[in-house]
Amino acid sequence: MMSSSFSYVVGFDDFPFAHSTRGDVPIVGAVYSGSRLEGVLGGRVRRDGANSTDRIAELVKGSKYGSSIQLVLLQGIALGGFNVLDIHDLSERLGVPVLVVARRLPRMDAMKAALLTRVAGGERKWKLIEKAGAMEPVAGVWVQRSGISLEEAGAVIGRFAVHGVIPEPLRTAHLIAGGVATGQSRGRT
Repeated sequence: MMSSSFSYVVGFDDFPFAHSTRGDVPIVGAVYSGSRLEGVLGGRVRRDGANSTDRIAELVKGSKYGSSIQLVLLQGIALGGFNVLDIHDLSERLGVPVLVVARRLPRMDAMKAALLTRVAGGERKWKLIEKAGAMEPVAGVWVQRSGISLEEAGAVIGRFAVHGVIPEPLRTAHLIAGGVATGQSRGRT
């Protein structure tokens, strides 16, 4: 699939939440058709749970945009704390590429230590992060990817990163999540 054909894209982010939060954390998906915000998807994932891959797959497939979505963007590989996604499984289930985007390279050693010492199912979650592959620099950000080449990832980010280095679907999802959760959105994604 050539990067120019990625015209229908959804970007997901989670709502900000207090450290003491237990249970479910809301998530939001911003659906873009080219440069236009086409729609918004909403759901929930378990805080530090194991259902984020299932929930994103259900949200996309169950939406009126499901058959149009050509690429899923994620703001990090985990939602709701350490609810780690299996990006290869998600890509296979949806039949579209999945691209994880991070502004800066995560401290993998600290993440691994936290997962293995403080999070239920941490070993399995760490294996999902390893399975996703090393983060790679492209177009001013760091990415993990499934079903998309690094060159295509760079082209997609360049096309959708209109106001900085973060693609608009992710920036919009972040702004919506922050605004709904706290009454006003915060700037940086």
